[in-house]
Amino acid sequence: MLDSNEAIPGHPAPTGRKPSTAAPLANIVAPFTKTAGYYARSWGAYLDGDKGELPVARPTLSLATHALRDEIVLVGLRLRRPLSDTTVYDRINSEVVKAIDFYGKRGWLARPEGFFAQPPAPTDVKIRSFGRGNRRHERLSFDSGYAPYAKEPGRQRWLSYTGNRREYALMLRHSEPRPWLVCVHGTEMGRVNLDLTLFRAWHLHEAFGLNVVLPVLPMHGPRAKGLPKGAVFPGEDVMDDVHATAQAVWDIRRVLAWIRLQQPGAKIGVNGISLGGYISALVASLDEDLTCAILGVPPANLVSILGRHAGLSIDDPRHRTLELAEPIGEMISPLSLQPKVAPQGRFIYAGVADRIVHPREQVLGLWEHWGRPDIGWYRGGHTGFFQARPVQQFVDAALVQSGLVDQG
Repeated sequence: MLDSNEAIPGHPAPTGRKPSTAAPLANIVAPFTKTAGYYARSWGAYLDGDKGELPVARPTLSLATHALRDEIVLVGLRLRRPLSDTTVYDRINSEVVKAIDFYGKRGWLARPEGFFAQPPAPTDVKIRSFGRGNRRHERLSFDSGYAPYAKEPGRQRWLSYTGNRREYALMLRHSEPRPWLVCVHGTEMGRVNLDLTLFRAWHLHEAFGLNVVLPVLPMHGPRAKGLPKGAVFPGEDVMDDVHATAQAVWDIRRVLAWIRLQQPGAKIGVNGISLGGYISALVASLDEDLTCAILGVPPANLVSILGRHAGLSIDDPRHRTLELAEPIGEMISPLSLQPKVAPQGRFIYAGVADRIVHPREQVLGLWEHWGRPDIGWYRGGHTGFFQARPVQQFVDAALVQSGLVDQG
């Protein structure tokens, strides 16, 4: 992972100077040097034998390969999410200061549950069917209805992102009543084939008899249409991240409300990956009647994780943004809410070599806050969960253990 004083290769300096011609080479070399550092530190931790709550895996070339893959993904994410110059950050900082005042006056910094308004069930749902034979899926859509609060900083910009106005979801549904699993995707997902594959949706639908719903998060998939360059979730614009988080939670709670209208009394679980694990943790801290919540490689605080990967030196004026935004990061963190899903329905899995969502800084805090539920550690990095057989077994077992799936 990045230290707070590391510069990001290829990003312009705060002075506005052009990036060095060595930047492309640095982008190539950096993942290897960071992986080498991780590998060396891992040997030190392994030989020390001080495991604590985080399992210490014996360093292997396979584990180093997982770490390298994460570092390469980080380079790609940085290129897609380049840091703006300091003039843009003047606007971001101004919004953050106003937002802290706005939220503080309403008591939401101290009691964040008040920030997340409960949405009504959607009434304009449209459903279309796709595919052939037994491999048919449905696509559900409805008007989101979400809007930031009046006078909330960043409101007008957020409302200009017209692609977010409609929620979309894939759905694998049985003809008779069945339990439901809402699968919440991660960053750069929200695409049909990718989501179906990474969640093993057909396996969950056919082998476990579940109705599976895969909603699309704001600024992803079809909801990214028409976004201005550089507008991403999560990204450097703090208030965009806040509104995206709030809308994601709002939309998924509307999906839950729709399910309950279709099938009163249905058992429902949420299953999130990465960013989706973070959103799922929030939903599970607001919804009163979930059977289970499975959080995969979940961040616990968006502001802190973005700060870790920004690579800003302590004297970079943009570092001030991270300091200013700390109260907001805490307000929209599941660590500031109490989980409402029963203890036997809480599950977390994470990779010991995760270089994107740091297991000690992010995952362990959430695990502690959730009452130390069943946690599955796999030998791999952030992007290695979909290949990890232990993860697949853990998720399958969680569905049965929680009671979402009948063992009989």
